[in-house]
Amino acid sequence: MSDSASIAASALFRLDDWFARELPELCQPWQASAAPSPELLVLNTALADELGIDADALRNADGVAMLIGQQLVPGSCPVAQAYAGHQFGGYSPRLGDGRALLLGELIDPNGRRRDVHLKGSGRTPFARGGDGKAAIGPMLREYIISEAMHALDIPTTRSLAVVSTGEQIARDTMLPGAVLTRIAASHLRVGTFQYASGTGDAALVRRLADYAIARHYPQAADAENPYLEMYTAVVEAQASLLARWMLVGFVHGVMNTDNMTISGETIDYGPCAFMDRYNPSTVFSSIDHGGRYAYGNQPGIAQWNLARLAEAMLPLFAANADDAIPLATEVLQSFTELFHGHWAAGMRAKLGLVEPPVDAALVDDLLGLLHMQAIDYTTFFRSLSNLVRGNGDPTRALFADPNAFDEWAQRWSAARSDDARPAHDVANAMDRVNPIYIPRNHLVEAALEAGTAGDIGPFGQLIDVLAQPFDERPGLQAYAMPARAEGAPYRTFCGT
Repeated sequence: MSDSASIAASALFRLDDWFARELPELCQPWQASAAPSPELLVLNTALADELGIDADALRNADGVAMLIGQQLVPGSCPVAQAYAGHQFGGYSPRLGDGRALLLGELIDPNGRRRDVHLKGSGRTPFARGGDGKAAIGPMLREYIISEAMHALDIPTTRSLAVVSTGEQIARDTMLPGAVLTRIAASHLRVGTFQYASGTGDAALVRRLADYAIARHYPQAADAENPYLEMYTAVVEAQASLLARWMLVGFVHGVMNTDNMTISGETIDYGPCAFMDRYNPSTVFSSIDHGGRYAYGNQPGIAQWNLARLAEAMLPLFAANADDAIPLATEVLQSFTELFHGHWAAGMRAKLGLVEPPVDAALVDDLLGLLHMQAIDYTTFFRSLSNLVRGNGDPTRALFADPNAFDEWAQRWSAARSDDARPAHDVANAMDRVNPIYIPRNHLVEAALEAGTAGDIGPFGQLIDVLAQPFDERPGLQAYAMPARAEGAPYRTFCGT
């Protein structure tokens, strides 16, 4: 790095390499591939401000080079992280960052440690035959969905920037390449623990757990059994996360164990999408032929993944398996109750109900009705506040057979009969948890197609709308409308 480049880098931010220093067995030093002609496509200025980085400085040539690892800021020691994983149920003992790099960790102005991470930055030793590159479309998709999730108050990795590389990469056709700069609480995964366990080095698993505790669950350090306490915290974090996914109709699409974080953030937005018409069997991923990761299966898969984490951590829970297994099993089994607690509380808010807890049959019957009549999930819940305000026509109009809905609505009204709050307060509270704008699949695809062709305008417009998902605004009706129910089912792809 030249003196002038070093000065420019120092003026922007510094990074730390705590993960690489503490756990060198779980990563390999590496450098990003050269980008022939990098160009900033999109920069998340609000996130840059949150991180304490001068957004204007990121827009110049040196800043863009730093965003994709072509210039290294002070303290940066890029590494490709190692992890294992169950992919669609089959175990792969060595996966890792095949096309990604951890540049380092940034301490933001609030003292939080955040990973700065690249996706699409070229082949690494974990690439498994791929080229390590990424096309513009999938990187813009991750930006759209991750930032939409953040706006919906769902824990998630964030997207700081997408930079085009100036090269064409070969997929089914030649596509313009890009790198995503991603921010995360960390990139520790269930698969990270699986990889560490697979080495047979018990001390490494313990050091990894100590690192995870220090980084994410420091309160566990003082517990009688700190590792079991950490596992308990991860189970709780994932139960809360899955409930939030389900409440907004989000389908991750590829819930492999290497795509589940220890922090409880949503990560790796590949074949993900939001459900339109309610159907628990909804699958978007083109490779999920058996529906393993269908919308309705997600909580069960999360618990399955957490069982794999328990297996990797088992020697930390107790000196022998006979003692460790019952401890882990009790915590793992608590996931079901924790998830349903979060789900019920969220559904109660969506329906405008107060204590006592919502009647499960009321919710189940509603979801059955939405499924039977193929009702758009987001549109229905957003429209429901109209009934509270005294206008049931918009909601009834969604149903081919409104009589069935009327019967349910009478039960719902009875459940709200003891609520002393003014109707407008109830309706407003419902609108604060039922979004009107989500990343509609047809709008996402239109933005990606335009972005790939060089027009970033539709992407920017969509991002602006999704930044305020609960606030209805004039002139944005098209962003609230589902796609027409025509043609083949919507399919998404991993983008690798």
